Amino acid sequence: MKETPLKRKTKIFRLNTLRQKDDILSLFSLAIKTIPMKDYNYYVYIMTNKRNTVIYTGVCNDLVRRVWEHKHKVNPKSFTARYNITKLVYYECFTDINAAIVREKQIKGWLRMKKIALIESVNKEWKDLSDGWFDE
Repeated sequence: MKETPLKRKTKIFRLNTLRQKDDILSLFSLAIKTIPMKDYNYYVYIMTNKRNTVIYTGVCNDLVRRVWEHKHKVNPKSFTARYNITKLVYYECFTDINAAIVREKQIKGWLRMKKIALIESVNKEWKDLSDGWFDE
């Protein structure tokens, strides 16, 4: 099948856009390394709905509070509230917010299958890792 000029332009645009995103992430990570940091804990986490059909990736500095907010739909118009994202299936800990942000952006850029592989590397049954955190 012959490639039309429009398809070629679209491919070039997508490739340039991807390169620009990588450049922006690199510049961003270099720029924010100069910001003085306090000694905090940060988390990149993945949550899903009951049927594991929707995957949400986020970053926060208090995982227990943030999961509680998702479960109680504190922001009713948010993506997680609209799609009933209430199950914590994966998280990573960081002491540097910059590293956490870069990791969140990396995971968000992955295809669904790669995210599933990451989740299943530590949580094969997709159990809610926050079970028992709250008295409810």
